[in-house]
Amino acid sequence: MPRRRRPPRSGAIAELPPLRILGQIAALQGIYYSVALVLMLFTSLVMGLQFNLDLIFGWASLRGDNTQGWLIGFVWLCCAAAVVVALVVLISRSKLVLDFSLTLHFIHLLIVCLYTGFLPRNVAWWVTMLVSGTITVAGGTYGCRWRELQPITFGGGARNANGESVNGSLEHGNGGSHGDEEMGLSRGRGRGRADGPGEYEMVGMKGNSDK
Repeated sequence: MPRRRRPPRSGAIAELPPLRILGQIAALQGIYYSVALVLMLFTSLVMGLQFNLDLIFGWASLRGDNTQGWLIGFVWLCCAAAVVVALVVLISRSKLVLDFSLTLHFIHLLIVCLYTGFLPRNVAWWVTMLVSGTITVAGGTYGCRWRELQPITFGGGARNANGESVNGSLEHGNGGSHGDEEMGLSRGRGRGRADGPGEYEMVGMKGNSDK
């Protein structure tokens, strides 16, 4: 007797395959560094500084005792805002925002440590990353929940909060009595025709002799 196959398990593993998770993480990390590269390059050109990868993968330039350090910290917060948009578009699930946000910043910490060879020592760097993580978690969760609560339409006309068809209400408001008459005819087809409120006129039916 052949053995029955077990049905696939429902849950996070079935809904999010490992390859898809890795692809989403890589996409978020790429967007994060792409936005940082563009903003850091623009900031360097405006301030007349020499651009190098230390601005992105280093921690020494992010300091709290000069204007350049504060500006670099602001750039990283702008990158966090871009990540919020990416989370809403790519992830779209509020319960996964925290995991992806923490993974993003943890990978950034590993890259910074490998690039510089040291653990970041500036307090300003840690504070900036903490604020960046808070922005991505709060903004991504709010954006994903807002997207999840949007009404879904399945081919028919959109419906308002009372469950009434928007297209139907517009036609009713524009058509007036003509629309009511058509509705009466469609409802009473084969039974009767509505001449007024509460009154019906019976329509004669063809007999068998007419066939």
